[in-house]
Amino acid sequence: MGDLEIRTAATEDVPAIVGMLADDPLGSQRESPDDLAPYLAALERLTADPNQHLVVAVREGRVVGTLQLTVIPGLSRRGATRSIVEAVRIHADERGSGLGTQLIEWAIAESRRQDCRLIQLTSDVTRTDAHRFYERLGFTASHVGFKLPL
Repeated sequence: MGDLEIRTAATEDVPAIVGMLADDPLGSQRESPDDLAPYLAALERLTADPNQHLVVAVREGRVVGTLQLTVIPGLSRRGATRSIVEAVRIHADERGSGLGTQLIEWAIAESRRQDCRLIQLTSDVTRTDAHRFYERLGFTASHVGFKLPL
């Protein structure tokens, strides 16, 4: 399978990232791979914020996975810092290869390195395969999430 590198996402990675975001039933309804301007603007905001870590997994020079890790200082849990994992995507031809596990393990290790006491994520209720994946990695479905489109 070749060596894997997990590194900070760069401008030239945006088309591949957006392609992966759009490559599923949910993403195909909400992403626009033909208009990269909003994604490039978002990357600028992410890059400027030291608590945001947008990474890509690269194998043989090709972006094959991505995730965003956000570190949040807080007062609850005795002033604990937590991290949130978002937008985990694996290229279609890499699914089932163990790459998702490697990306989540990276996020856990980075969260520990940043002295986080908790790592959390949300997953759409329709993504039952993803739920099994996260549970296999030790995550528990402990809360009910709510969203309000603005």
